Amino acid sequence: MKKRKGKFSNWGNSILFLGPTTFFFAMTVMIPFIYGIFLTLNKMDTPSDPMVFSGFYNYLSAMEDSKFWASLGLTLKFMLATVFFVNIVGFGLAYLVTSGLRIQNSLRTAYFMPNLIGGLVLGYIWQFIFVQSLPAIGEKLDIQWLKLGWLGDPHLAFWALVLVTIWQSSGYMMIIFIAGLVSIPNDLMEAAKIDGAGFFRKMFHVTLPLMIPSFVVTTFLALKNAFMVYDLNFSLTQGGPYNSTEMVSMYVVNKAFVQANYGTGQAEAMVLFLIVAIVTGIQVYFSKKMEVEA
Repeated sequence: MKKRKGKFSNWGNSILFLGPTTFFFAMTVMIPFIYGIFLTLNKMDTPSDPMVFSGFYNYLSAMEDSKFWASLGLTLKFMLATVFFVNIVGFGLAYLVTSGLRIQNSLRTAYFMPNLIGGLVLGYIWQFIFVQSLPAIGEKLDIQWLKLGWLGDPHLAFWALVLVTIWQSSGYMMIIFIAGLVSIPNDLMEAAKIDGAGFFRKMFHVTLPLMIPSFVVTTFLALKNAFMVYDLNFSLTQGGPYNSTEMVSMYVVNKAFVQANYGTGQAEAMVLFLIVAIVTGIQVYFSKKMEVEA
């Protein structure tokens, strides 16, 4: 009797603590995801039209969509640039604010602030900077590269998007790197110092190997943010000029809701999901193999 009562008590505790989380996860993630798969197997031109089963037609259309693959290639280029520079800048900021400076707490707050600004607002702010402020400063100081219309040039517009992404994300990555740096045992650093190791030897043979877990997390987050960027892309460049900065997330949204091609747009979203899952899975697997213990 006591055993049965204990079993029911465990079930009650599980439902009490896991039930709400499971319910909201199912409502916001699992059910929409399953319904999205269902949409990819149907053809629907407008929201009011009845859905007609089309099998894998939408997936074939997605595979034959050259613009989708072009936007994906651009996103991969954007991903490589942002992942590299966000990690470098984030680690550099973390190292700076853990070096014992008197104002390091103020610097942490200042560097983290851009991450608190929403992507849409941030894009419009930097759009004003690129279109109005920088050219005005360039004219005043006669600096040629500041005079350029960054958002009107396909090449510069892409790097403007990269620059703003780095500015926004580095502060958040800094927090993760700070947690990794402060967890490095002081004994190891002191032992390396006693052995005569200089700054670079300590950095590359002690600090960086022990920071691999932090790099795994930041790289994963940077990959996800790069593939899923939409709000900043929309507000800063709107995919222009001439669709030269239209990332794959924006292309998929436009395909589904602007061109009203819901089935193909959803199929392309599923293809993007699979690509992101594979890339991040490979990244985590190989990064985990590089980890060392203190």
